[in-house]
Amino acid sequence: MEREIVGYHRDEENHWVAELDCGHNQHVRHDPPLVSRPWVLTPEGRNSRLGVRLNCVLCDER
Repeated sequence: MEREIVGYHRDEENHWVAELDCGHNQHVRHDPPLVSRPWVLTPEGRNSRLGVRLNCVLCDER
């Protein structure tokens, strides 16, 4: 199920995590693994993605 990004924070490993409107979190640091997404690296890039919809794996599992 797609959910909107409402904010960001860093996890315990200092990776960027998107906060979704369903209350779940989604790692956004890399995709594919170990390749940084350019928009994640700056505050402006992250702010430009607020409201974008991501697939929430936890919602899909329910």
